[in-house]
Amino acid sequence: MPAARARIGFERLRFPGDEQVGLVGTSYLVDVPGLSGVALGPAAYGAITGRRGGLFTIGGEAAWRRRLVGPLEMEIGLYAGGGGGAAAPQGGGLMLRPHVDLLWDAGPCAVGLSLSRVRFPNGQIDSTQVGLVFNALSAFRYVPAAQIETPVRGDGRSGLGFDRIQLVTSVYRTRSSTTLTDGTPAPRNIVMLGIRAEQSIDAHIYWGLEANGAAQHGVEGYAEYLGTLGYEVDALPHRVSVGARVALGAGGGGGIRTGGGVLAKAALDSKVRLGNDVELSLEAGAMSAPRGDFRTEYASAAIVWSLDGPSNALEPVRPTRTDFSVGWERYDAARRGGGSQPLQADVLKIARYISPNVYLGGQVHSAVAGGAGGYSTALLGAGWRQPLGTNLHVGVELMAGAAGGGGVDSRGAIVQPMAYLGYQLSPSITAQIGAGKVKALRGPLSSVVVDTTLTFTYGVTPSGRCMNC
Repeated sequence: MPAARARIGFERLRFPGDEQVGLVGTSYLVDVPGLSGVALGPAAYGAITGRRGGLFTIGGEAAWRRRLVGPLEMEIGLYAGGGGGAAAPQGGGLMLRPHVDLLWDAGPCAVGLSLSRVRFPNGQIDSTQVGLVFNALSAFRYVPAAQIETPVRGDGRSGLGFDRIQLVTSVYRTRSSTTLTDGTPAPRNIVMLGIRAEQSIDAHIYWGLEANGAAQHGVEGYAEYLGTLGYEVDALPHRVSVGARVALGAGGGGGIRTGGGVLAKAALDSKVRLGNDVELSLEAGAMSAPRGDFRTEYASAAIVWSLDGPSNALEPVRPTRTDFSVGWERYDAARRGGGSQPLQADVLKIARYISPNVYLGGQVHSAVAGGAGGYSTALLGAGWRQPLGTNLHVGVELMAGAAGGGGVDSRGAIVQPMAYLGYQLSPSITAQIGAGKVKALRGPLSSVVVDTTLTFTYGVTPSGRCMNC
């Protein structure tokens, strides 16, 4: 099984005008079989100090690693992604980050220094700096695509390693005195859509990641990305659980005053089990931007989906198909100043099949060209895929979610139906082209969209673990 590295780093960028912005980066890189030292994976960067809270980019990274002497390693890599925000001079949104890291391998982790250059080629940001980096080492367990039809027995966590996901709808209640960066009053109620992915540490403690975006007109473009740590215990055995959690991360955009971008959250929650794999979660809490003026209480409801529980982990079972895709899309986007302009965005997608032909999925799109730097979308939905002979397939999907930023007139919530034609290059790799429509529910954004993606298919198996079972 290939090695994997979850990476987090921090560096301080210099913007035009000698402005200092602290940037935190996270990535998940998996070694490519057959290419010694080469690893690929998704990555994201966000501002947490300075005055650019809400500056995010999302994309992919390629890296090459080589041991120098003893535990000392060198890593050379390149990140490319799209985004921006917080009125930063990012131009169209494309961010490039070549880097050289010097790491001390301590077995389960590695720490070191990173020399990097962060550049937005069609903007004004161009900074070279030294930062800190920490890698947590693990293994990426998976079943090759050619063996997905063969029942296997679970042997520890596989895939990205999460035990459950939550699809979350929240309402943030702002204070009456809260204003946006342009001085206008902030909406008293802000509707948010989000997703959480969590992994158990033991029977009661868990950690996870969460991402949320505003679906509210007036603050479209506001987004959050946080890590969370929680505790839960049964109130009624196998029926109702109660718990608490804290979260820390980055957020901003949409005119929300988060200062440098650091966010902190605390909450209480309760979950009601609806079936073997599904729960309903209700949560209430508070969130604060310590370096900004944003303070809010919130309430949320979520559908919780346990991914691979222990009920069938002791017997051989058919692996669950999972697709991870990277690609590019283009459409004409309505602008707040009137008219429309072509927009290009990078695309990251993940899909998990619930039957041989039907999948549930999530997607993130971030502008890389077209004068819309800072525009991003986060979508959730479902799709259907039908093979046509040996190598061809067709498919349709319907995605919906939140969008904003970059001067695009989306006004929060959008839907995106698509149809696809794909060609299988190998058992694990598929090339796909799609066409459809992106439409804002309350705004003028409405355009034909085309995209191309490259998909990696693999299988995941039951882990034998269950949170709060």
